[in-house]
Parts: sequence; C-alpha cells; structure tokens
Amino acid sequence: MKESSAYTDKTVLVEPVRDGVLSGLTFALKDVIAVQGVVNGAGNPDWRRTASPARGHAAVVRSLLENGAALRGMTITDELMYSLNGENIHDGTPLNPKAPERIPGGSSSGSASAAATGDVHIGVGTDTGGSIRIPSSYCGLLGMRPSHGSLDMSGVIPLAESFDTIGWMTRDINTMERAGEALLPDVSEHPGFHRLLLPKEAWELAEESIRDACQAFLRLVKQKVDTWEEQSITENGLQSWAETFRVMQGIEIWKEHGDWVKRESPAFGPGIAERFKWASSLDAPRYEEMRAKREAAARHLHALLGSRTVMAVPTSAGPAPYQQLPAEKGEQRRRANMQLTCLAGLGGLPQLTIPLQNKEGLPVGISFIAGRFQDKSLLRWVSDLV
Repeated sequence: MKESSAYTDKTVLVEPVRDGVLSGLTFALKDVIAVQGVVNGAGNPDWRRTASPARGHAAVVRSLLENGAALRGMTITDELMYSLNGENIHDGTPLNPKAPERIPGGSSSGSASAAATGDVHIGVGTDTGGSIRIPSSYCGLLGMRPSHGSLDMSGVIPLAESFDTIGWMTRDINTMERAGEALLPDVSEHPGFHRLLLPKEAWELAEESIRDACQAFLRLVKQKVDTWEEQSITENGLQSWAETFRVMQGIEIWKEHGDWVKRESPAFGPGIAERFKWASSLDAPRYEEMRAKREAAARHLHALLGSRTVMAVPTSAGPAPYQQLPAEKGEQRRRANMQLTCLAGLGGLPQLTIPLQNKEGLPVGISFIAGRFQDKSLLRWVSDLV
C-alpha cells in the first residue's frame, strides 16, 4: 500500500460565495461529493476512469460556500464507500494523527485525517453504516450523522440510498455547532432531554478500556438529566438488528452499483471485493422481509426515545486497530462496530459522537442518539456537556 496524504486532489479550491455563519472556516470534501468540473474518483481508479466531471456543485457544497466556508481539497475514501477501515489499496491510508500506526477509520478517512491534523476546520463526508462516526472515534473528533433525509443528497454518489447521509467532523464543539447551523434544517425544537437511556447490549459490545473511558463522562451526563436507566432494548440482541441492516444495505448497494461492477470488472482491493461479491449473491426478494424488520426496529426506537430521551452508546467497540490487521480480526471488529452503528442507521436517527481517551491515551468516542429530526436540539444539548 502506498504512502498517502489525506487528499486525492488538494488543488480543488473554491472560495465562499458570501459571508455567513461559517466565514473564516475551511472544509475538505470526501471524493464522492460533486464539485463543478471535478471528476469524483470514489476511491477506485476504474470509477474515476468511467466518471464524468460534475455539472454543478452538490447541494451540501453550495450550502457550505453560501454560508462563508472555503473548500480546500478532495479527500480519500474507501472504495465506493464500502468499508469502515480507511485503508485504500489504490490511494493509501490517510494519517491518523492521534495514533499514527493505527487506521483512521472509513470510509470518510481522508476528511477525518484532514480535520484531525488541523489542515481544515471541517471534514465533510458521508455516513451509511458508520463512515462519519467510526473515523471520528478513531481520530479523536466530534462527528455528526444527521437524521436520514434531513440533508439534500443531490450530487452525492449513493451507496445504499435508504441509509445514506451527509455528515461532518470537527475538532471543537463551536465549529460543530456552526456547521450544524448552516446545514441542518430548522424544525420544531424542545428545550432539552430529560431522560438518559443506556442500552445494555451496546455497552456489552465495548472493550473494557472503552467502558472505563466513558464512565467518568457519563457521571457528568447523569447530573444533567432527571432520570437515567440501563435496559435491554432488543429481544434477540443487536446482532439481529445489524444483520437486518447488513442484508438490506447489501441489496441496495448491488441494485445501485451491480451493473457497473459487471460491466467494468473493477480492480477492488481486499475486503471490498469480497463484500461486493457477497452483495451480488443476495436474494433480492429478501429485501421486503428486511424492510419490515427495519420498520419494526425504527418504531421501537421511536417509542423508546420520543422527544425527551437521549441514548448513549460507545461509538466504536474499541480504539483504532493497527494498520493491515489480519482479515479475520478486521472483520470481527467491523461486525461489532456495525452492531453499534445500526441503531441510528435503522431508525434514521441523528447521532453525535464526542472524543474521549482511554487509559492508554488512545482516542475513543461516546455517542448520543436522539429522536429523528431532533438534530439541532441534540447539538445544543451536547454543547452544554463539553
């Protein structure tokens, strides 16, 4: 694997349209989001070869520029966004500045690296199965996955449409809030959250060092709510929910990209090739079965959260693994992480992760999840904590 910076193209520079809430701030953009005249590579040379320059900016790029931010380059992504590691066999592995021998997390790896190194103020990416949340946790960043459907996805290469979101990562809460003010829609809000829910299944997935790192912070959070409780939220465990997510996502991915894969026979790296092969084998009629299970999970989560409850979970099962981890161990971590990330994914819920450190000094994350479209309320509530 070749050495790599965070960028696929650092010459893509676009100045802001006008002054706004983001004036003076810069952002880097995951190489799946359209910039006028630029070809998105989506982490794969065959995709770049067969793609055309964008006719215009993606909606999120327009919003950022119109609110005063300046674009400062396109960043590396895992191939077609189908990974959580951040290791790209073609473009290299972006630096994790908080743990240089470890992976940055993906698939928004380059945007996470650019933000974590201080090269830009905001790392913009996408999140389908955890691609903002996991790199944020690994690189010591705040990361926001908005409610599904709250941001305009036009001009973004899709992965699995019913789960895809745009998200962003920052080093500090003030910048996170300013980005939220610019990007998130105004909806009816409430003063805050009064109940904290700690799902037992999620905390059991976390390594001891993660739980220990989160406990001190959780003591602070418990003082900010009227009530808190630990409880099981599933009948069969998060593994069942994660499998629903995985299969439904896989069917959507193959529906979206299968024809291109069959036509171009792209050169995929390890892990990516196997996942696309698996997606191609899925029985499309299973989709309706999976969708019914997803809708049941979403209803259950909605009932648990309502408008006054916030749920706290470890963002990832452990700190960032070392680079080039054996495939079997890497897959074990990926499956554990997806049990954590599937909660917001299945429910279409907003999730905000904030950085902590374990006793070895490695970055870890704790996440807060709220009811759907309560994104700005969640941002403001978390801002009072940090």
